[in-house]
Amino acid sequence: MKSIFHQEFIEQSIKHFAENPPRIENCLNRLSEAQVWQKPNSQTNSIANLILHLCGNITQYAVASLSNQPDQRQRDLEFSTTGGLPKKELLLKIQSTAELAIHAMRNCSEEELIRRRLVQGFEYSGIGIIIHVTEHFSYHTGQIAFWTKYLVEQDLGFYADLDLNIKNE
Repeated sequence: MKSIFHQEFIEQSIKHFAENPPRIENCLNRLSEAQVWQKPNSQTNSIANLILHLCGNITQYAVASLSNQPDQRQRDLEFSTTGGLPKKELLLKIQSTAELAIHAMRNCSEEELIRRRLVQGFEYSGIGIIIHVTEHFSYHTGQIAFWTKYLVEQDLGFYADLDLNIKNE
């Protein structure tokens, strides 16, 4: 039986984690195939590379580590790929990767939440892994949103249906 803390932590983590794929889809829908692979400069990544990077990171941390599966990540390919995947395939890839991660989080036992393990050379508990992938996913989704806004000069409407001026109770 899962504790209230366990249930709340997993529920809130999944809630924030799951906000990202629709935001990325929103961005991809506004961009051309060429824009998805465009780099702002030589020191930055394209939106497509960021999506590939997110898929690799999420798979390594949340899917493989939390589910005790082999780590088969090829990180350098996430950044060296310069084309070949259309927007539709990139979207399906990030959506399916996110679904696998959510499944791994949802099925993570309390023992796995507290067990420490090495991931990408860093020591994390299961809780640390979930915090990492959620933060990392949001961080790069923000970069994708910024680059999209820059390219299309449009508000993305992430919060269009919310009143963000409501005060705390």
